Amino acid sequence: MRTISLKLPDDLLVQLDTQAKARRVTKSLLVRESLEKALREDSPAGVVSCYDLARDLAGTVKGLPEDLADNPEYLDGFGQ
Repeated sequence: MRTISLKLPDDLLVQLDTQAKARRVTKSLLVRESLEKALREDSPAGVVSCYDLARDLAGTVKGLPEDLADNPEYLDGFGQ
């Protein structure tokens, strides 16, 4: 296994250290797991969908109807 070095913002390093201690694993292991997961989830051939770009925003807007399909009144006049 080869060694690399990287620079992290202080807050990310604190989160990494906290998580490593909580799981009783090394920081290196957490970084490897995270990197492997991120690379597996990467879109094929660099194609990025709208969902990929905004998935961290999903469910963060408050006050909207839970599902438009539950109340057809929300769709009245749609497409006209």
